[in-house]
Amino acid sequence: MPPHPVPLAFVFRSRSKEEKAPAAQAPVTDSNQPRDPQAPKGRPTPKRAMAQSQRRSVTNTPTSRKEAAKRQRDERRAQMAKQREALASGDERFLPARDKGPVRKFARDFVDSRFCVAEFFLPIAVIILVMSIVQIPQLQNISLLLWLVVIVLIVVDSVATAFRLKKRLKERFPGENTKGAVAYALMRTLQMRRLRLPKPQVKRGERP
Repeated sequence: MPPHPVPLAFVFRSRSKEEKAPAAQAPVTDSNQPRDPQAPKGRPTPKRAMAQSQRRSVTNTPTSRKEAAKRQRDERRAQMAKQREALASGDERFLPARDKGPVRKFARDFVDSRFCVAEFFLPIAVIILVMSIVQIPQLQNISLLLWLVVIVLIVVDSVATAFRLKKRLKERFPGENTKGAVAYALMRTLQMRRLRLPKPQVKRGERP
């Protein structure tokens, strides 16, 4: 008995169902947010990443004048703290503008490497003041004489320091702008060594 023939309509219908089945199982994507083909898998598209960075910048911006002033005060405090640390350690990165640069550093080292009469002015002035207060004519006369001697010594030593420093600056920094370095060094000589800022980085007698 010959086998029963299979209807052609049934064959075409079963194939069409098999072809449509994978399409039905495919994941549904959101057409409103097309994925960039250049974006790595599992990461946001460039447009979405840009939007996220913009949202972060918006959240970081101050929302009121009071908050902006508070942030400025905090930044100023942080900057001042860095400057204080730099004045103690000599770190050139955070020094104030008046102390920055190799010329100013050389002027500081030149002053710190030698004895200056002007750095002893404050203790000598206190002694002379005490002597002038005492109601003894001889001590008062000596105090006046000491004033004259100290002033003359400071002037002579300052002139000699300025002359030597100018010469060394010309040798060390030929063609560079050294304006203000000598006055900067002379102002430093008026301070006691332990109170100088930035802190001395060389020893006495050491050639800068």
